[in-house]
Amino acid sequence: MSSLEIVLGIMLILFAIGVIAVVLFQEGQQKSLGSITGSGSETFLSKNKSRSIDAFLERWTRVISVGFFIMVIAVNMLLYFHVFGN
Repeated sequence: MSSLEIVLGIMLILFAIGVIAVVLFQEGQQKSLGSITGSGSETFLSKNKSRSIDAFLERWTRVISVGFFIMVIAVNMLLYFHVFGN
């Protein structure tokens, strides 16, 4: 294995862990659940705070996911041309 393959493999693992972590930090989209459990007395500030955090995590989910797919394509192209180039 070349050092480039090792570096790309490590970066691919980091992107995969990043996608998993960002998705797990997001809140669920069950907005009516609060009225069932009786915790529907949220303040205006707590609603806006959660929206901004959710929006931040949603943006980073997109960015990291795109980076992950680009890394997958790059690693596959590298391996394809390395194997069939020789």
